[in-house]
Amino acid sequence: MNKINSLFANNKDQKLLSLYFCAGAPTLDGTADVILTLQERGINMIEVGIPFSDPMADGPVIQDAATTALKNGMTLRTLFAQLKAIKEQVHIPLVLMGYLNPIMQYGVEAFCQSCVDSGVSGVIIPDLPFDDYLNTIKPAADKYDLRIIMLITPETSEERIRFIDQHTDGFIYMVSSAAITGAQKSFDDAKQEYFRRINAMNLRNPRMIGFGISNRQTLEAAQQNAAGAIIGSKFVTLLSESKDANEALDKLFQALEQ
Repeated sequence: MNKINSLFANNKDQKLLSLYFCAGAPTLDGTADVILTLQERGINMIEVGIPFSDPMADGPVIQDAATTALKNGMTLRTLFAQLKAIKEQVHIPLVLMGYLNPIMQYGVEAFCQSCVDSGVSGVIIPDLPFDDYLNTIKPAADKYDLRIIMLITPETSEERIRFIDQHTDGFIYMVSSAAITGAQKSFDDAKQEYFRRINAMNLRNPRMIGFGISNRQTLEAAQQNAAGAIIGSKFVTLLSESKDANEALDKLFQALEQ
């Protein structure tokens, strides 16, 4: 079974926590250490960012991390080589998150093959049009048992959400707002209503809530309204400051208690 499906099947009552970081930042060769440290510290799933020069869905924190990674020399081929080297040590789902352009340049079939060879269970492509997903990406992904994770926002129509739920597998990435990534102190009434509305739809796929989670209030709101939470910008900031995954995690866990 795909590791993503296994995670959700075996943890139906547990509030899952997934962390995002950008491969190649703060150092080119630190990707493996970050992944293994997060796994050892009990993180349930890891999103590994593919650095790109025009990350339009990302806020300044993740944009800066991508710029650092590209300056450090991180490429998709380098990332796959790093992941392949630790494949046998990684037991939790790895999800790549990146934009369509580098994947198309790499080649869809070759990309899916490399994902499997390096232990990747799923991919999030924020700028992937759904028609392109159905016609181009999904056939290759299905061939390699790779999950393509789609995003929904407060502006996504119910019809669209149900269509996504019908044609995807793994989980749905529930973006807390239509804004770019970045930490928030709380989720306002509009976001809470959005969470309740999606809950009432009784979707087939489990959901993870991301964008803006940085303290106990936002974490608990996400975990109460979905299978779990995804934290990106807050962890990326701490990792950039400390240059050490363990220290960054210590500070993140402290922030999530406040």
